[in-house]
Amino acid sequence: MRIFKGIAGGLLGREAATAGGWPTALLGLVLHFIIATTIVAVFYLFSRRFAFLTRRPFVWGPLYGVAVYLTMNLVVLPLSALHGTGLPQAVPVLLNGLLIHMIGVGTPSALFARAGQLT
Repeated sequence: MRIFKGIAGGLLGREAATAGGWPTALLGLVLHFIIATTIVAVFYLFSRRFAFLTRRPFVWGPLYGVAVYLTMNLVVLPLSALHGTGLPQAVPVLLNGLLIHMIGVGTPSALFARAGQLT
């Protein structure tokens, strides 16, 4: 529940999100799925224009994951109500975030885009 409240904090601010209950967590859950769907849709739309992106999903997917991570940390979070300050300073935290986005975000985005083009 705390993770989803943190996501909702991007709209509501840290204090309001922390003080919120289940409705705030539900908002965070909905926002999480909207963001995830948008990330996959963007890769899919790019892959329709640049077919090479789906020919090598295990190359372009992780690179896309890095791009998503950088965009979230350097553009989205600083503009949110949380006012993120950029990339983490601790190397393990940075590597963890990069690997999660490479393996858990970028690669599935590329694989879903490839599957969508096969039909």
